[in-house]
This record gives sequence, C-alpha cells and structure tokens, in this order.
Amino acid sequence: MGVAGQSRAVFGAMLFWGFFGPLVLAVGAWGTVFSDPNLLVCGHESLQLTLPPGWEGNASFVLTIWDTEGKAHVLQNDSDCGLLVSGTPDGSRKVLVSYIGCYVFEWDGNYLMLVGLEGTDDAGQKVLHEEKLLRCPVDLPALDAPSSSVCSAVLSHDRLLCASLPVSQGDCEVRGCCYDPRDRVKPCYFGNTVTAYCMPDGQFSIAISRDVTLPPLILDSVQLASGRSAGCVPVMKNDVFIVYQFPLSACGTTFQVTGDQAIYENELVASRDVKTGSLGSVTRDSTFRLHVRCSYSTTGSFIPLSVQVFTLPPLPAVSQPGPLSLELRVASDGSYTSYYTASDYPVVKTLREPVYVEVKILQRTDPDLVLVLHHCWATPSINPQQELQWPVLVDGCPYAGDNYRTQLVPLSLASGLLFPSHYQRFTFYTFTFVDSTSQEMLSGLVYLHCSASVCHRSVQESCTTTCPARARGKRSAEHPLQDAASHVSSKGPVIFLQDELRWDTLGWGRGLV
Repeated sequence: MGVAGQSRAVFGAMLFWGFFGPLVLAVGAWGTVFSDPNLLVCGHESLQLTLPPGWEGNASFVLTIWDTEGKAHVLQNDSDCGLLVSGTPDGSRKVLVSYIGCYVFEWDGNYLMLVGLEGTDDAGQKVLHEEKLLRCPVDLPALDAPSSSVCSAVLSHDRLLCASLPVSQGDCEVRGCCYDPRDRVKPCYFGNTVTAYCMPDGQFSIAISRDVTLPPLILDSVQLASGRSAGCVPVMKNDVFIVYQFPLSACGTTFQVTGDQAIYENELVASRDVKTGSLGSVTRDSTFRLHVRCSYSTTGSFIPLSVQVFTLPPLPAVSQPGPLSLELRVASDGSYTSYYTASDYPVVKTLREPVYVEVKILQRTDPDLVLVLHHCWATPSINPQQELQWPVLVDGCPYAGDNYRTQLVPLSLASGLLFPSHYQRFTFYTFTFVDSTSQEMLSGLVYLHCSASVCHRSVQESCTTTCPARARGKRSAEHPLQDAASHVSSKGPVIFLQDELRWDTLGWGRGLV
C-alpha cells in the first residue's frame, strides 16, 4: 500500500474513534517523540509543537501531517495553510499551526490535528512508525493585555521571553504579556508587573518584576513558600525579572475540588534582611507574599478556567488624619507670579472676569505628597456652611451645572515650583448671588472655600483625579464637610461688579483693589 493510501486509512480510523466511540487504534511504537505533554502549547489562535534536539533518531524518518481532507503531507512550511516550521539554536524545531488553516479541525470543544512519523522497513517500504492526535481546547481563559506603560517600562536588554517562538500577537497578549513586532529576538516578553498563567498542560507559570514593590524587590530573596527543592527553582532570571514554572502537582501546591473545578494554589514569598542591634531590629527590604490560584475543569478536557493572583495589601500609612496647613490665594493674573495680600481685600472684579485661585500645602517637603481638592464653593458670607452657596469644584472636577465652566490648571516641574504636587490651581469666572424668590442681586461680597486632603503617592496609589471630558449629567453639588478633610478659605471677600457699575464707581473700586 502506498503512503497516501495508508495515510487515508489511519486518518479515517482516527476520525471513527473520535466521533463514534472509544476505539483506540495503535499503530507502531507510541511514546517516543510525542509522549511529552510539555511539547504542545495551546494558544488562542494557534498551537505550537516543539520537537526536541535529536528528535529524528534516524534520518530516514519523515514527519507527516494530515490535512482536514485526510491527505498526508510532509511537514514543512506551508504559509497558505497556516503552517510555519522554524529551527532554534539548540537544534529543536518549532511547528506553529493556525486553527483556521488546512490542518486543524474542530470537534467536541477541541481543536484536533493528526501528526505522524514515517520511516522505512527492512524491505525499503514506507511504514508509519508513530502517530499522535494532538488536541487543544477551543475555549481557553484569556488574560487582559498589559497596558502600554507596563510594557514600555521594560528596556529591551531586560526583556525575558514569555512564550516560545514563533508566537502571534494574539497568543502573546492572552498570556498577559507584551508584544513588540519590531523585536525579532524577544517579541513576546513579560511586562513590568506580576504575570501568572495557568498552562493547558498543567503547569504554573509565574513571572515577577522587581518593581512590584517599593523599594524594589530583591529577586534573590524570592522563593516558593515550600522552599527550594529540586525543580522548584527559577527557570529564568535577570536583574529585573524572576520566572518560575513548575507542575501543578509539585513544589508544595495545595489541591481541592469544588463542584466541577479542580483548584491548585501556591505561594511565593521574599525573605527579609533584618539587622539586629542592642536596642532593636530594623529592615530595609520590602514585604512580599504572592498567592496564585489556578482553576481547571474536571469535566471533559483538562481546561484551565481562570488564574487569580493575590498580593499583600499595602501597608497602612504611618501618618494619621490630623490638622493640615493649607493656604488659599488669589493671583492677580494667569501667570501666578503675584498674589493679593490680606491688605488688598476685598478685591474688586467685574462679572464674568476670571479669578485665578491657588491652594497649596504649607510646611511640608515630602515630594510624594499630593494635594487633593475635594470641593470648592462660594458663599456670600465668611461662613463656609451657609445654606446659600455656589459650587465651583465638585469631587475635584469643574461643576457641570455652570455655563461658565471652571478650568483646572495643570502643574509640572516646568512650572518652576519646588514641589508641584503640593499645589492645585484653577480659574473660575465671577458672578453674584441673587435671591431665589425675588431674583434680586444680593450683596456683592463673595467668599471662596475649599476642602482638601493629602495623598501619599506610591506604587499602589497614583493620587490622580480623572474628570470626564464632557459631563453627561450634572454632578451633585452637595459637599458635606468631611472630618478627614481639611478646609481653607480665601483671606477675604471678592466684590463682583457688573460692567456699568464698575465704570460708575471707578474711583471707589481702585481704592479697594
């Protein structure tokens, strides 16, 4: 029988076994080339088969693959059918096969591909030496692709491969890894975070960046909670990353069955260098404990369902709520280079004229402190809790109910301030209060108040307030005074005049400014 005819017979037998019952067809010697489950990696767009160095054994063997029509082909590059074969420096070969190509068919929630190893017998006739039906689950759990900041933070020389080559961008990102098509050596690499992946072949894959803690983690101190037994040590490491990969059944992994899920859990910890003196002990190392949980389905195929990563919550701040020294100033113009002093109040402004406001922290030099404005509002008296008031900022954002929207003024090191994060600036436009019943204008005096707190910037807390570009609805203008927030008011009132009144009383107005 010729090779093609024999191939069709084998393929037909495998289809019969797959679709109609548990009929196992054993042809030739099993377990010599395809027996290692680690050689197959299932992705979301393709599967990858690795043939280790020396896989041929005998030069007369030919690797064969069957297409979805049952025809046998020598396994070689076939881009039209989604098949790519490449070599590696260690002598192994990578076979990447697309799920939507000519060689993979789908059945019963799995992608199936039939491969075999052909040789010759003593008579010189071609015979099938080994065959294997490879299967990958259709529904694999996908991790979110990391953010651009997590990827860009890793320099090219610090990158570690997250997946074997070749790998598509889709298969890379569903593992929670970064993809850079310009990098031909390490296009798929770990981001500047913790990357955990439950592998379909039943292994943990955990990569840890030193920058997940502040100060940076000492990678040499990281180990599995069960210790450094054989096979439970890092598989890759450089100055920035450490990578563990080990079977679910090893390295102290705990196991439990809940419903139709098998749950595997393990922990990594970092030891700390503690210095002990006569009066006490200290450490300068970060506290680190990482708990990883992989869930697999116990029904049907052994499919990973999810991965969960738990880290220690950030330590509570050393500082406690207490009095905060703040100052609210009104600048004479938008350059914020000169400010009205106590003797300049009340300041006279024309209606709709901009008022340049600055709030700053006093008597603090910590560059990681960030001033956070909660609410700013105006009242016709010095009492900040007066019932009649008008919101200027609500939850740190311009009040959406005002047709003259308050404008936030961004600050950076270019502003020339020593600690820009200790300041908040904004501009609002002058108005006057009116009686809600008679609609008559009330006293022109307007006092400005703000509630604020201080946030300590860290890896876990960016201390930023995000405001919508265009509010879909009015924010609530209510702003109850919070015990945890500090409050500050302007040094004096501002008199808001209508244009014609300003001109009629120009001399009087000059005396007030």
